[in-house]
Amino acid sequence: MAEDAPRFKPYDHPAGGWGAAAATAKVLLEQSVVTKGSRALLAMNQPGGFKCPSCAFPDADCKKTLEFCENGAKALAHEATKFRVTRDFFAQHTVSELMEKSDYWLEMQGRLTEPMRYDAASDRYVPISWDAAFGLIGQHLRALESPHHAEFYTSGRTPNEAAFLYSIFVRQFGTNNFPDCSNMCHEPTSRGLPPAIGVGKGTVVLEDFEHAEAIFVIGQNTGTNSPRMMTNLVEARKRGAPIVAVNPMPERALIRFTEPQDVLQMATFGSTAIASEFVHIKIGGDLALIKGMMKVMFDREAKGETILDHAFLAEHTIGMEAVRDEVMSLDWSEIVEHSGLEEAQIRRCAEIYIRSKATIICYGMGLTQHQFGSQLLQQVANLLLLKGNFGKPGAGISPIRGHSNVQGDRTVGIDEKPSQEYLDRVRDIFGFDPPREYGHHTIETVEAMHDGTAKVFIGMGGNFVRAIPDTERSYEAMRKLALTVGIATKLNRGHLVHGKDALILPVVARSERIETSLGEQFVTIEDSMSNVTASRGVLAPASPDLKPEVEIVCRIAMAALPESLIPWDRYIDDYSLIRDKIAEVYPEIYADFSERIKDPKGFHLDIPPRRLVWPTPNGKANFLPLPGLDVNEPVADPAMLRLATVRSHDQFNTTIYSYNDRYRGVYNDRMVLFINEDDRIARGIEARSQVALETISSDGVHRRVDALTVIDYPMPRGAVAGYYPELNPLLPLDYYDRISGTPAAKSIPVRVVAA
Repeated sequence: MAEDAPRFKPYDHPAGGWGAAAATAKVLLEQSVVTKGSRALLAMNQPGGFKCPSCAFPDADCKKTLEFCENGAKALAHEATKFRVTRDFFAQHTVSELMEKSDYWLEMQGRLTEPMRYDAASDRYVPISWDAAFGLIGQHLRALESPHHAEFYTSGRTPNEAAFLYSIFVRQFGTNNFPDCSNMCHEPTSRGLPPAIGVGKGTVVLEDFEHAEAIFVIGQNTGTNSPRMMTNLVEARKRGAPIVAVNPMPERALIRFTEPQDVLQMATFGSTAIASEFVHIKIGGDLALIKGMMKVMFDREAKGETILDHAFLAEHTIGMEAVRDEVMSLDWSEIVEHSGLEEAQIRRCAEIYIRSKATIICYGMGLTQHQFGSQLLQQVANLLLLKGNFGKPGAGISPIRGHSNVQGDRTVGIDEKPSQEYLDRVRDIFGFDPPREYGHHTIETVEAMHDGTAKVFIGMGGNFVRAIPDTERSYEAMRKLALTVGIATKLNRGHLVHGKDALILPVVARSERIETSLGEQFVTIEDSMSNVTASRGVLAPASPDLKPEVEIVCRIAMAALPESLIPWDRYIDDYSLIRDKIAEVYPEIYADFSERIKDPKGFHLDIPPRRLVWPTPNGKANFLPLPGLDVNEPVADPAMLRLATVRSHDQFNTTIYSYNDRYRGVYNDRMVLFINEDDRIARGIEARSQVALETISSDGVHRRVDALTVIDYPMPRGAVAGYYPELNPLLPLDYYDRISGTPAAKSIPVRVVAA
């Protein structure tokens, strides 16, 4: 529980500005790292420094002395904190006692300092040596009847070198079970875009924002989830480019923003209006908006105007006619009903798009986390293809990924569905035949835990059990495991919901130096726009008993595969050898890796659609249909509301920095329900009263969360929102996109009931 009484006060100031500056100073003070943290901030996202451990947005070519945002500063402060979780801490607290503590309390205890093993007799974690810890992991893995009984999770904070070795080790062990944090957020990008444009990544680089004539930001809360992107939006607005913000919740930063590094704007308390058009979409209404815009374009073409890029379409695409025919069959009344918008606004959005000669469409989890999320992204690609918005400056599709290096992990092999060509290269280069059958994504991993076929879970970072759906059932599943291993910097819920044997292995953080017998090493990170840069920590490790991720992976491999001929011991000391192997496995994109990474700005991986090359089976960009206007299965319940789980501004993924959500006006509370006032009144609910939410499902499982304070908020009718992960218990494990496996967390069917 929060220490102070809950308080709700609308926030009417611009985002950023003095509020962000004050929040940065406050968090450095709270973590007692004002001096150390301030010095480290000067090295974050700078040449020779380290990459932000928070979001994956690119650096602005190091044009600024301070290349960080408020939330990046929070991530660093909590990483560099003076507070420590020692063996004395664990001696004072049983795991049962710690389970009663909040996620925020666990986060605030500080950095892990030495490896620990769970002792069932005392219900406590007790110290264990590194050698004994690796020996225990090896013992469990070697005892499995099948390698497929182990699950190997990866967090987006894992650098390329560790992720690559992890992928090689696990495949030599004999499985492709790679549940990954991307499974829960941007997997529709990885699975939905390749059939359309040939790659599962965005096609935009940072410089494109300088040339875009229009920018659409759909389902993405930029000011909280990727604040450094606000600089690009501010600059675009100042030069007159329209910005269309599409979201069920009006987000403060996309309305008005003050750049904390703009001295004049700060001194004069000025700000920049961001969205030239705010589109207050219904949850799941994005498909109707996109099809409505396409309908306007096709209608005008039918009347004799030249709206589409016919030369581009003829040379580069296939399948437009089927999409056009389906869109033209839709009635405007249907489009209006499903989108929750007026026809006139949809036409305005279409006009902005038509007039622009170069358009970027950015999106976040507001698009990906639906039951048809992968196909919804294909409709975004359809819209861009109509006007040839690929392969030219200022144009393209831009997924704004959340976690630093989540995209890089996928690039270097963290993939439960690897291609046969990739597996052949691994075989030829490393001398073993990797498994060919597909492995488990996150949902399949939890299902394997439920049915007892999963025995070992190794988590390379992250807070898996808190991030996944169906919280109570997932806790039950995790506790069935024989061994859980948490490789982490901080204590989290995943260390408390554990298997019969459990290990906590503390790791060197992104901001800290990596020293081996051959001297200082660096790692590499791929941002959300496919730029790869070096990351060198500048701080001393929080404890002398921490190990880098690379060494932990290699030592696990050596313990589990004692007959392996791969030189794991050499990789522990020399990270350049790892990069050489990455270049061998991925010669098309990582050739001369060791030389190219010497450039302080890094280098861009090749994205063929930027060259108007489409690596699809037919060599063309494909228009792909999604019939109708629903992005989720319809629910026949008149009381239904669609729930979107969201982050607060003082949060990064499952990490809770405070109980406040400044831009939404919530203080000292996270158990809240944002609701349209008319929806509240129609249900006879008093303002600021407490209610419960229940999931509407047909699987026979009763899912309920109590004690939610109702807050009137400008939500569309039929839509509610609340915080993740507190509302994860309402998200059924089986409620996900069948193409990507991504949980549909932005459209959970619920009803409000009495508390």
